[in-house]
Amino acid sequence: MKIVVDAMGGDFAPQNVIAGVVEAIKEFDVTIVLVGIEPRIQEELKKHSYPADRIEIVHAPEVVEMHEPATTVIRQKKNSSITIGVNLLKEKKCDAFISAGNTGACVAAATFILGLIKGVDRPGIGCILPSLLEPTFIIDMGANTAAKPEHLLQYAKMAKAYAQTVLGRPQPKIALLNIGEEESKGTGLEKEAHKLLEENEAAFIGNMEANEIYTGKADCIVCDGYVGNITLKVSEGLVESIGKLVKREIKKNPIAILGALLLKSSMKDARKSVDYSEYGGAPLLGVDGLVLISHGRSSPKAIKNAIRAAKREIDHNLLSKLKSEMAA
Repeated sequence: MKIVVDAMGGDFAPQNVIAGVVEAIKEFDVTIVLVGIEPRIQEELKKHSYPADRIEIVHAPEVVEMHEPATTVIRQKKNSSITIGVNLLKEKKCDAFISAGNTGACVAAATFILGLIKGVDRPGIGCILPSLLEPTFIIDMGANTAAKPEHLLQYAKMAKAYAQTVLGRPQPKIALLNIGEEESKGTGLEKEAHKLLEENEAAFIGNMEANEIYTGKADCIVCDGYVGNITLKVSEGLVESIGKLVKREIKKNPIAILGALLLKSSMKDARKSVDYSEYGGAPLLGVDGLVLISHGRSSPKAIKNAIRAAKREIDHNLLSKLKSEMAA
């Protein structure tokens, strides 16, 4: 099994990326192809001890910066780590591609180079969110901010295939994120999407309001990329803020400090369940290849877990299952 990792992608690349890769090859049975500026990769690798036969390097002289337009990978930087990495996937020289770099550029490169699987008009970024029950899979988190009703139906079918194949949910329940439970709620997009989902997807359970996302009511949640991205960013910010607020309040009271010490193990488990680095990478579903997009601030742990997620998708033959679901 061979996985390509964009060594130059992310706010802390290549340091965090390479540290995560080294952790991954010690834990998982995978070979990693690092794509990026070779001298910088080699310099960083010297800081680590690792089995040399498990890491390969492919030189890519250009880097797509986080602030650059998504089309940069196609029009200007055709020798970027993202472009070359996705091409390796296209040429079947690897089984998956991972990047913590420019999300728009990753989506553009994957769509343009790999193409879309039959039955998909727009790719969508999925994401696993914690809930009071089992983790929930939500799509789209920002790949398509101008979705049409039929795109949401396609997302629902791909989300169902992902939940069945990767998360092990034989009969996943699918909900549409909306401002109310009634089918008359929402804009024209949500109303028409509700109608399409009701007519074409037996697993559809109706609309879901945002306050129910973390309850576990649905295994899969569908929304357009604009709403999904805001949902993700609000969730990240809320978790960080609550953590800081709790620490601040605990420090004010000696009894609270004692209570926190007694609850240390439970609090650690709770933090782990909402830590994005535990999930590693978000799958870009709909393109003809396994592509995972990691957070720009990914830690080595997040990169390692993105590789774990990619390995899991490969092991479960996710791409074939997606194609079968869309063909059906």
